Amino acid sequence: MTRITVRPHAELCPEGRVIEAKPGVSLCDALLANGIEIEHACEKSCACTTCHVIVREGIDSLDEAEEKEEDMLDKAWGLEANSRLSCQVIVREDDLVIEIPKYTINMAKEGKRE
Repeated sequence: MTRITVRPHAELCPEGRVIEAKPGVSLCDALLANGIEIEHACEKSCACTTCHVIVREGIDSLDEAEEKEEDMLDKAWGLEANSRLSCQVIVREDDLVIEIPKYTINMAKEGKRE
């Protein structure tokens, strides 16, 4: 099992959490399975940025982001060099430390249209 440390997030996990996940599952699925209700407005199809996370430790153990993910990340609030979409990150053997940004851009939820 891979250990994933989630830094505190005011709404989703105020105290932070340490969870375990089987290698091969998406980071988004691992979070959801452990009660961390990260948004995933596009149903994990890499069509939005609501599941944006920042990988603080362990980024080198992950596959590189594909072009579609990179294009979506360009629209994310609080983008950093280690930003990823959790629906696209496949957990490997190495432990991870992640941070869920304070804000997310969810056009559907906010009633906005493109």
